[in-house]
Formats: sequence, C-alpha cells, structure tokens
Amino acid sequence: MILRLHILALLIGYCAATFVFGEDTSPLKVGMDLSYPPFETIGADGTPSGISVDLARSLAEKLHRPLQIKNIPFTGLIPALKSGKVDILLSSMTATPERAKAVAFSDPYLTTGLAALIPKTSLASNIEEIDSTTNTIVVRQGTTGEVFARRNLRNARILTLEKENACVLEVVQGKAAAFIYDQMSVFQNAKRNPDTTRALLAPLQKEHWAIALRKDDDALRSQVNDFLRVFRADGGFNRLADRYLPEEKAAFAAQGIPFVF
Repeated sequence: MILRLHILALLIGYCAATFVFGEDTSPLKVGMDLSYPPFETIGADGTPSGISVDLARSLAEKLHRPLQIKNIPFTGLIPALKSGKVDILLSSMTATPERAKAVAFSDPYLTTGLAALIPKTSLASNIEEIDSTTNTIVVRQGTTGEVFARRNLRNARILTLEKENACVLEVVQGKAAAFIYDQMSVFQNAKRNPDTTRALLAPLQKEHWAIALRKDDDALRSQVNDFLRVFRADGGFNRLADRYLPEEKAAFAAQGIPFVF
C-alpha cells in the first residue's frame, strides 16, 4: 500500500509539472490585416501570403504550435488582441507610445520611415512644400501617417480614408497632393502608377515595427524576442527581403537610404 501511494504521488507530481512547465500546443492565433502586400495579403490560392505570414509560420514552428491567421481590419487589431481573440499581432504595426499604453511590444524587427506618394507632375521635393492651404493630403485611418499629418501639417487639408488603394487613387486622380504612408508602400504604389505618381522616399520620420502582445503575456513575449534574435542571426530577415523585396533593396541603395531589415 505504501509503495502504491508513493507511485501515485509521483504520477500526480509528474502530471502537475507537465501541466505547469510543458509546452503550449494550442494554436498560435495571429491577427493581421491581409490588405498590405507584400507583407500581409491573400495569395492567388486564397490563403494568407507575404513577409509577415512567412514570419508568423517560422514563429509558430519555433514554438511547436499550429498557426491560425485571423484577417482583421487594422483598426480592429488591438481590440481583438485585448479581448483574447488573437494571441499576437503581426501586421506591420509601428510600436508607438500611444499603442504601448494598450499593448506590449516585442523587440523591433524592422526599421522604416514615413514617405510621400505625390503626383508625377508635382515639383515638390519635400513635405513642407506640399503643406499649403490649397492642397489636400490623404492618410490612411489609424496609421502613423495620420498621426504625423495631424501633428506636423499646419496648412493643408487632411483627408482620412480607410483603405490604402482609396488613398492612392486620390493621388492618381490628382485630387490629393500627397499620400503619407510607409516607404515600402509608397515605393510600390509609385511603381504601379508610373505615369501619374512618383515617390519621395526620404523618411519624414523613422519608425520601428514590432509584434504586439497582451501586457500580461510576459512568457510569450520572451519567446517571441528569443525567436526574433535567432531568426535575424540566422539570416532569416535577409532571406525574406531577397524573396519579396529585391527591387526595393536596389532602389533604396541607389538613393542612399538605409533598407528596412
């Protein structure tokens, strides 16, 4: 009887230790706004695709957890995280002091800057020349481009729209003197609309992208930071850039602008 009780105690202790210290095998639920190629988009086969999707897959593999990507409008990402609908946000999100009041951020994984998409016929060489009472500057709702415009532009009318393509269309049609957005998107949109737009890539301000987590999720944040450190040291970010952004790398180098990764 004593031996049986001893074995039972050992089994209970083992099960408790496994429960406390064992790996989490539940799906890693990642929130993204899949409307931001080449970082977050929907591929030709109808499944999530892009740089952030590849990064999320690598993170889930490192954690030995299946991956679930949830497509959420950008303005709904932080509420979805706080309510527990997703575990992390990996959606080209800039780590700002305002957002840090609501969520915790990982170490930065990308450095970028705000740039301006302007009409090809514009003679402007900087945003100061565009900040005129006769001009409209368009921004995407909830982005750091909107925050920058409202803090720094004193004269131009600021138009806020929800979708990136709607903002680009304002410039293409000559209705807006500039669209303030991140460098990667500005470069790509100028490339897609070479007859009507051009890019001012010199950064209006530098920004850092990071993965967002709930403030009390210290264990997962530590795992994410460990993953980012190893992924970078192993050349993971360089491989993503070479796969998805070869033209951007060359264009930035030609203008003497530091590349994002």
